[in-house]
Amino acid sequence: MKAEIIAVGTELLLGQIVNTNAQFLSQELASLGIDVYFQTVVGDNMGRLCQAIRAAQSRADLLIFSGGIGPTQDDLTKEALASVLGRSLHYDRMAMDSLDRFFQGRGTPMTENNLRQALAIDGCTPLQNETGLAVGNAIEQNGKFYIVLPGPPKEMIPMVQNQAKTWILQHVLTHEKPIYSKMLKFAGIGESALETRVIDLIEQQSDPTVAPYAKESEVTLRLTTKADSESEAMAKLEGLEQEISSRFADHLYATEDVPIEKTIVDMLTERNLTVSCAESCTGGLLMQTITTIPGSAAVFHGGIVCYSNEMKEKLLNVPHDMLEGESAPGAVSAETAKVLAEQVRMIVDTDFGLSITGVAGPGYSERKPVGLVYIGISRRGKDTAVYELNLKGNRETIRMRSTKTILYHLWKLLKEIEGKA
Repeated sequence: MKAEIIAVGTELLLGQIVNTNAQFLSQELASLGIDVYFQTVVGDNMGRLCQAIRAAQSRADLLIFSGGIGPTQDDLTKEALASVLGRSLHYDRMAMDSLDRFFQGRGTPMTENNLRQALAIDGCTPLQNETGLAVGNAIEQNGKFYIVLPGPPKEMIPMVQNQAKTWILQHVLTHEKPIYSKMLKFAGIGESALETRVIDLIEQQSDPTVAPYAKESEVTLRLTTKADSESEAMAKLEGLEQEISSRFADHLYATEDVPIEKTIVDMLTERNLTVSCAESCTGGLLMQTITTIPGSAAVFHGGIVCYSNEMKEKLLNVPHDMLEGESAPGAVSAETAKVLAEQVRMIVDTDFGLSITGVAGPGYSERKPVGLVYIGISRRGKDTAVYELNLKGNRETIRMRSTKTILYHLWKLLKEIEGKA
């Protein structure tokens, strides 16, 4: 079973809103075992919308529309689909009643254009709108299936969850098995390097399948299979997961779709350990990243943004002759990263102290190149580890990669501690 999602609205083409509906619909369809091969975005134009429908009919069994069913003259989805199917439109009585109640409750007269929201294609199953006014439509013709949904997510999502999925199960799916996926998350390795080490599995895949995805400084492998039940699916995925895990012991940090900071907060919480941070070029991004995780207050006790040399010296006791002078290592140095990590750990009194100092750009600093970053990890009772990074990218990319890299090294250290426990 192949599906195509058609998002309708000129505002999508202009970039005025983000098409989050397509992501949600793809995930919901995947959970039903329906493959989405195409996603189309088309503006509020009758001719182009009809053209998009005919193109989708040629390559998909299920067409799902989002948007273009509101009250204005440029809301054309139902009219276009009715035209392509050769059907007429009528007003759905339940939708009309909902419109009447809405405007009576507001004490204002209903303008005639609002009646457009109650339009339904002849022969369709109306999908009532629990959180809005525009009725959805579901219809089958000549072995093709069509579902028309509102554009606003607060209306579209409950309509899908409470009505459209039920209609799909009753009218569309007969022998299709649900799709089950497992996400493996990696850090400290790039997408190309990871793919190279699993290329044999990718080339040999049939069922289960392996697909890589990359976000900034993190890589994901999605393992996917079709099965009658979740237990059967997990049994099919287990062998593949174990094979991949054996190849990436130093990089596989989670077997669910979570960022590395979530894994770290969980590990610190389980071990009753605490952390603090001293940041220069990242300007607090590391602390922000950690504290976005619920429950991080139990492990993150505080930190200092020491952007200037003066603050490094006054607040974190970095020696003046380490920061300035002809022979000084400078703020961007392994020596300074070490002192920052150790000092913040002692000042805040935590088990770990993390530090980042470097050149994020756009220009040189201390005659040192953009992308040169030093990170430090101080651990109570142990030697401080310092790492030199030579990063590529713009200012924001360097800041983010510095943050994710130090989290990766902290994860490795916590994993080593776990292995010795």
